[in-house]
Amino acid sequence: MARHLNLVQSDFEQLEKIVFPRFPFCYLTFKCDEYDTHVFEVKDISQTGMQLALKNGEHQMNAEKLINGTVNWQGISIDVSAEVKWTTEKRLGVEFTHKPSHRESVNEFLSIQNFAKSLKPVHKMEFDFDLPVKLKYWLRSDGPVEVFVWQHSDGELSQFEVLMMENYIQWKDGQGLKTARIMSKRDIDTPLITEDEFVIKVDETIDDSKIDLACTLISHIKEDLLGQQCCDFIKMKLGI
Repeated sequence: MARHLNLVQSDFEQLEKIVFPRFPFCYLTFKCDEYDTHVFEVKDISQTGMQLALKNGEHQMNAEKLINGTVNWQGISIDVSAEVKWTTEKRLGVEFTHKPSHRESVNEFLSIQNFAKSLKPVHKMEFDFDLPVKLKYWLRSDGPVEVFVWQHSDGELSQFEVLMMENYIQWKDGQGLKTARIMSKRDIDTPLITEDEFVIKVDETIDDSKIDLACTLISHIKEDLLGQQCCDFIKMKLGI
């Protein structure tokens, strides 16, 4: 947990860098109609747009380019139109078009109910990577949602975090609740670790709308994913 939090302060805002383990596979993908040989991983998604990553090869897209394609996610798909806002060699950020019908489809696709039923218990999976010692539960729904639950050495719960698109909700033993907006996310790859580093902007006061999102998500999670006791604990701390 020593690397888990790193506070960065300025005169204008309070930012924190948070490091989480990264799941080695992504099932949320985007296939562009114009470049049908490219399948992008969706690294981040919200109601307004996506951050895409190409593992193999290089894309030929420039800023302001209009693109069409399909987002696929565990048997669900949605056709989207978007404008490229920024690019790097392997990544690009796109903003969805503003058509009401299109936005309505995206919002339905990104519903909390879809997130909840797609959550998988990473802590129970057998993969060739080590989980942090004090990480008790890790639920993941590809790009949009992750839930982390940490424990003290004696097994008592010490902290939980809900990441839902750009929203961050945390409860920590001795500190209580905190909410923030996720500002950026980048991969950290070394020969020994594979992690994600998030930069969050901490809310000056608790954002009730973010708490409400977390409450709705937790209320829809199957209790066998976290266990009855853990579910009840999280609900209590969120005020459900």
